[in-house]
Amino acid sequence: MSPVKLITKPAVHLIEEMIDLFSDSTLVIYICMLILSMLLLFFALYFIVKVMKSLVINRAEIVLDNVIAKSSLLGLFAGLFFTIIVQSSSITTSLLIPLVAAGILTVEAAFPITIGANIGTTTTAILASFATGNISAIIIAFAHFLFNLTGTLFIYPIKLFRIIPINLAKAFGELAAEKRRYAFFYVLGVFFVLPALLILISKLI
Repeated sequence: MSPVKLITKPAVHLIEEMIDLFSDSTLVIYICMLILSMLLLFFALYFIVKVMKSLVINRAEIVLDNVIAKSSLLGLFAGLFFTIIVQSSSITTSLLIPLVAAGILTVEAAFPITIGANIGTTTTAILASFATGNISAIIIAFAHFLFNLTGTLFIYPIKLFRIIPINLAKAFGELAAEKRRYAFFYVLGVFFVLPALLILISKLI
């Protein structure tokens, strides 16, 4: 079992008990939990940045500058192995946010770590597919792994393909910092509206 799942298991059980207890107000509970989780996420990231600056900025800056920041390949493998250990690319990328915000890590240095995290997260699906014993599940899990791996091998070595997403991320970050509503519309469009349209189109075809 993932150490993260082990730590959060009591909280998950508590939420499940609350949902069972207030079954008539399930929608209200979900909405409240969503709002609470978003608030906790923002506050956690804010305070992580402050702690990172005050406690570890000097040592971390030396390590990251001398090791990971100078070798994109090393950064990629660091993201890969760390994600395999924690079994979640979201944790890896969430840790990178305060490091970049604190000025410890540059966006360019964080990019290969993120790529490695995308490959590392496929191991969770592979392990889960082995547990099912279903050949179809194993095929899908390895298709997920090969998709991320081949994408990295064919795209990442080309400098132009690395510059484009980095520059786009910087431009959008500056825009979102000035006008927060653009970030909201981006999340709404990319993660909700666009998938819904694609599903609708696939059904019509």
